[in-house]
Amino acid sequence: MWWIYALLSALFAALTAILAKKGITNMNSDLATAIRTVVILFIAWGLVFAKGSVTGLPGLSMKNWVFIILSGVATGLSWIFYFRALQLGKVSQVAPVDKLSLALTILLSVIFLGETLTWQTAVGALLIIGGTVVLIVQ
Repeated sequence: MWWIYALLSALFAALTAILAKKGITNMNSDLATAIRTVVILFIAWGLVFAKGSVTGLPGLSMKNWVFIILSGVATGLSWIFYFRALQLGKVSQVAPVDKLSLALTILLSVIFLGETLTWQTAVGALLIIGGTVVLIVQ
C-alpha cells in the first residue's frame, strides 16, 4: 500500500513544479513560498482535526518535537531555494536537480539511520545522478 502513496506523492510533486512555475511569474519567490505554506498549514491541520489526531499532541516526546521541527526547518529552506530556482530556471532542469535529493537521501539513510546499501540501491542512485547530469547539461 505504501507505493500508492509514494506514486501520489510523485504526481503531486510534479504538479507542484508546474503550477509553481506558472504562479511565480512576476512575483517574489519568498512571498510565493509563504502563501504556499499557509495553504499547506490549513490542509495539514484540517486533516489532523478531521481525523481526531490532535489528541496525540500530549504524547509527543522531546525527541519527536526536535526532529519534526528540524525537518520543518529543512523543508522550509528546501521550498525557499526550490521556488527561487524555479523562478530563475527551466522546470525541466530545476526538478531533476531537486530530485538529486533521492540519491542524497539514500546516502544519508545509510550514514545516519544505519540502513543497508544494496547493490541495487547503489546502482539506482547512480542512475539518478547520471540522469540528472544528462538533463541539466541541455
